[in-house]
Amino acid sequence: MQIRNIVSYMKKDSRLSTVLHILLHMHFHAEPVTSGQLAQCAGTNPVVIRRIMGLLREQQLVSSIAGPGGGWSLTQKLDDITLRQLHDALGEPAIFAIGNRNEQPECLIEQAVNAALYDAFVEAEALLLAHFGRIRLGDLLADAENRNLKRALGGKNEI
Repeated sequence: MQIRNIVSYMKKDSRLSTVLHILLHMHFHAEPVTSGQLAQCAGTNPVVIRRIMGLLREQQLVSSIAGPGGGWSLTQKLDDITLRQLHDALGEPAIFAIGNRNEQPECLIEQAVNAALYDAFVEAEALLLAHFGRIRLGDLLADAENRNLKRALGGKNEI
């Protein structure tokens, strides 16, 4: 079974993807952006956006202004924010939906299975988190701009 197929069976936590999407869109706004505007951009509910953005505000990645003319603003440059920081700000959501059938089995075979799976999960998670630490929002913006350039030259991608 390919990795792509395994991922499609897992329950997904899409908050990181949502955060990346809306923060990149926020970059293009000089004024604060409302939760409603961000929700429309992300195709979700403003309450979901406020909940997510509140977590980012706690880590001083965004700020908010209440009332008319208010909204959310980035507090750092895109090149200063890594995917790892955002993952951590979201409460370090589980990387994998795969788990052990029984966490403390009496069966020695199941203990061996659990140990093998645990070691693999720890190693894979460490690699993924290290990779997240190397990717900056500025890198994603550059990729989106390259895709937009290709689109302008006859491709089908857009920002």
